[in-house]
Amino acid sequence: MKVLKSVFNFYINSSIHVAFAVYAMTWVTLISFDLPYDENVLYFVFCATITAYNFIKYFGLAKFHHRSLANWLRIIQLFSAVAFVLMCYYLFQLSLRTLTLIGFLAAATFLYAIPLIPKKYLFDEQQNLREISGAKIYVIALVWCFVSVLLPIMNAGIELSADTWIALFQRFCYVLVLMLPFEIRDLNYDSLKLATIPQKIGIKKTKIIGVLLLMVFMMLEFFKDEIDDTSVFSTLIIMFMTLLLLIFSSKKQHKYYSAFWVEALPIFWLIILLLFT
Repeated sequence: MKVLKSVFNFYINSSIHVAFAVYAMTWVTLISFDLPYDENVLYFVFCATITAYNFIKYFGLAKFHHRSLANWLRIIQLFSAVAFVLMCYYLFQLSLRTLTLIGFLAAATFLYAIPLIPKKYLFDEQQNLREISGAKIYVIALVWCFVSVLLPIMNAGIELSADTWIALFQRFCYVLVLMLPFEIRDLNYDSLKLATIPQKIGIKKTKIIGVLLLMVFMMLEFFKDEIDDTSVFSTLIIMFMTLLLLIFSSKKQHKYYSAFWVEALPIFWLIILLLFT
């Protein structure tokens, strides 16, 4: 039992779970736009998510404790290095058009973690994007929606249509909602200077905003030129699943409530689509 718990914790802490979530969301886009399974894009997204998330989460720890790293952190570093090598391999399998978008996303990820931004724009000493008041949730949502919507479409050589932009805004709204249970969970730990949504308006109003965003997420499905029954059905199911997890989220939630169950919602979305497609 102890071994299984250690393996599960590694699965969460090494960002494999969140990588599967972004991978799933990207595959949802391929299915929604009737595009073939693109292993180069999907494997790149999976490896890049592990690399980026572990870089953001553990950069500070490795920087200050590189001589005495705990075993678990050393293993995650080694695992991240392997993911980085694989990411580079799949990167060079992508189209030049796609690489331009990846360059922009890589810069955003770098600025999110590394202190480079002038202090006059920030409230804390750490000069990075996630320390800008109220910006964290929007930066993450933008990166997720660009990666999971624009990247697979651009690599397929498809022209950006009205449906693409609708899907992009739809995904942005959805990822914002996914972030809310995390922000509610972190109320006891986040600096007030971060000005997260629950800090500014409280938990109840945060959930109301989440409900409204889910309604927009659902309604946008009917504005697309290509409306598919399976896509509408899967969107409706995942909206209700997300709504339930949002409503029952709290400051004292179980440690795996957001880290596993909320993060797993895109995976459930993909499974629903695959079952009914």
